[in-house]
Amino acid sequence: MSKAKNNASPAKRKCGPRLMDRLRPYLMIAPCIAFLVVFTLYPVVNMIYLSFFEYDLLTPKKFVGLNNYYRLFFVNVDFWEAFKHTFYYTVAEVVLLITLGLLLAMWVRKSTFLNAIAQRVMFLPHLVAMLTVAYVFQWLMDDRSGLFNAVLNFFHLPGLNWLNSSKTALMSVVIVSIWKNVGYYALILLSSLKAIPAEIYEAADLDDARPLLKFFKITVPMLSPQIFFLLVTITMGSFKVFESIRVLTGGGPGSSTDVLVYYIYRYAISNMKYGYACAAGTILFVILMVFMVVYFRLPGKRVHYQ
Repeated sequence: MSKAKNNASPAKRKCGPRLMDRLRPYLMIAPCIAFLVVFTLYPVVNMIYLSFFEYDLLTPKKFVGLNNYYRLFFVNVDFWEAFKHTFYYTVAEVVLLITLGLLLAMWVRKSTFLNAIAQRVMFLPHLVAMLTVAYVFQWLMDDRSGLFNAVLNFFHLPGLNWLNSSKTALMSVVIVSIWKNVGYYALILLSSLKAIPAEIYEAADLDDARPLLKFFKITVPMLSPQIFFLLVTITMGSFKVFESIRVLTGGGPGSSTDVLVYYIYRYAISNMKYGYACAAGTILFVILMVFMVVYFRLPGKRVHYQ
């Protein structure tokens, strides 16, 4: 009997460590998974669930099926206006941030003392909260006492209604976001620029390649992973813009800067139509998923990984 017990114990000892080795990775990521389930997955599922109800926190939920979506698409035309403004804002953000970020990265590419200072200065706006930046630019763009119009008047140029005109309000919000984020994205591209082997440019110089040809045939393809990363992150961030709109324009003048997230906030907080707001949030979620699928199917296939 004692020999049988002694023979069984080593097998149990081997089984224990093997089981722990298998469970250890899952135990390590369990806190992260729990955080994502509680604060990401559950809110999304609950939002989709509430979108089928008429709900205002004061009365019991009333199931209305697809009525909220019908009102969203066919009754309330302000949803399509908010979508149009969000789309324009996103296109401007993507084009300007990537273009200006790449130009800044090319400008400070050389390792000099002044470029080192410029890189640190470029990164500073990214450290400031958007709420603070919005309040500062609210003063800078003031029609009467703003610094921007004071400079224009100094050069005998007419001032602009930066935030109080439907023609300039949305672009003014874009300018604020560009000022805050362009340095950060430029540094991301700069780090990748410095990683491109110099031998590639030397070979192109031997073939008498023009600078513009080297830029589009060498620099851009070698930076395609970082450009694709910026394309995805800027698009997602632009569709979720809220703080600058809330502080600078409040969706106005009129509804010229009403974007999707502010539209959802307005119906949920001001009008207490939580079911309708959840339906709009679900549509925003679907739009972002569609953009991600398109990005990974089309531009994602053209990414050149070294």
